[in-house]
Amino acid sequence: MKRNNVRAKLKAGEASVGSWLNLSSSSAAQLMSKVGFDWLTIEMEHSPISFETAAQNFAILSGNGMAPLLRVPSNSIENIKRALDTGAWGVIVPMVNSKPEAEAVVSAARYAPLGDRSVGGILHAATFDTTTGEYYKNANDEILVVLMAEHVDAIKEADAILSTPGIDVVFIGPNDLHNSMGLPPAFESEHPEFLNAVSHILEMAKKHGVAAGIHVPDAEAAKRRIEQGFQFVAVASDAGLMLGKAGEVAKSLGLGSGQAMAKY
Repeated sequence: MKRNNVRAKLKAGEASVGSWLNLSSSSAAQLMSKVGFDWLTIEMEHSPISFETAAQNFAILSGNGMAPLLRVPSNSIENIKRALDTGAWGVIVPMVNSKPEAEAVVSAARYAPLGDRSVGGILHAATFDTTTGEYYKNANDEILVVLMAEHVDAIKEADAILSTPGIDVVFIGPNDLHNSMGLPPAFESEHPEFLNAVSHILEMAKKHGVAAGIHVPDAEAAKRRIEQGFQFVAVASDAGLMLGKAGEVAKSLGLGSGQAMAKY
């Protein structure tokens, strides 16, 4: 059975860097899997990607030596179960704002005795290059469980949330976090409430032995966040990187505004 090297690196205290797949395209997944990131997260919360396309991309990414992750549309048994049963090596769950919500994630993502994930499927074993029996036996040691802290309620409840056994990563979603503070969505800001929230998540993650993660727009921001103590860092996305480079080229040729539609 293949090993989830992302989870292993995080458990060893190392940093792991990946990116996001927003485009509903297996070609994009194929190309992004050649870049060198540790992992890629298929985005289903804010994109038109289907579970069928996601499953195809899980096979592409795992076949190219990468950890395929999925941000599920919402915190539900159905979403988490389908993501893992169709081949994801981990789930990123949005808007986890309380301990009961964190416990629900772990229950859906871990087999007994750690959780209540139901047994079934075959694609999960295929992406780990193993048998279903070996998968059921070892999945709890390989599946990555990531909870998103992207609301002021999650910051307030971080101590309780991160005390939940079975969590690997707490991942800051800076755009939604800013928005919940009544601020314009942004990857970063100097607003005291945002800075305090970031520091608090780092502190609580360290207290509970959970890796801290965050989304950033570029390599320089990733390096800075890693120096701060973040281990699980997402850099931009396929769409953001494409638009950023295309805008740069267009601007250099005097075409259009040269402004990318989005960095995320």
